[in-house]
Amino acid sequence: MQRAILSLTLLPLLMASAGPASAGGLDVRLGAFVPGANSNLFLDDEELYFVTKSDWVGLTGGAEYNHVLVDNVEIGVHVDGYSRTLDTSYRDFVRPDDSEIYQTLKLDIIPFGLTVRLVPTSKRTKIAPYVGGGVDLFYWKYEEWGDFIDFWDPDMTIYYDEFYSDGVTFGFHAAGGVRFYFNRDFALVAEGRYQWAEAKMGGDFAANEPGLDNRLDLGGASVTFGLHIRF
Repeated sequence: MQRAILSLTLLPLLMASAGPASAGGLDVRLGAFVPGANSNLFLDDEELYFVTKSDWVGLTGGAEYNHVLVDNVEIGVHVDGYSRTLDTSYRDFVRPDDSEIYQTLKLDIIPFGLTVRLVPTSKRTKIAPYVGGGVDLFYWKYEEWGDFIDFWDPDMTIYYDEFYSDGVTFGFHAAGGVRFYFNRDFALVAEGRYQWAEAKMGGDFAANEPGLDNRLDLGGASVTFGLHIRF
């Protein structure tokens, strides 16, 4: 895993030395990420708390260095980020005085990846559509803190606690978009992307029984808008 991370870290330097400086570019972007939320962690949250899949929609953004390999083909290295914090409470349980029992849930996803992109237009075009795909290392962290019920206690004691799990896992993505050039060096970019990854949770969310692993779906769709700078 450390070798894979180091390889992706060094790749921009290798690409920059592989050709003329004018063959590179930088993208910065911002938009929305819609998690697929199709794993038992999300399903359990939805059953236990006042949380639905749509509540996890949040901001995403990132940057990418890209380099022209050959005519109409680019390779890029990117880092993006998504973070969403939700304040919620139990659906079916309250305190003895009928007040809510509150918790906070938080999910962070940081994809660090490689994209190969096909741009089937000339350098002089004003509108340049593209398609691409690649692989990612996803750093993720899931947290819960607040007041919880001890369901193993016959008295169902309410107590404060904090729980988390994090890790790094492999995944991949597909993307498509279009660049609208102001001039040779600057363009607005609109992109749609879908990523696929799933993690086995450890830490405070490790399974207590074999075969009952908590799984965290890291996949989902994003739509971003940004600026492409050619140099």
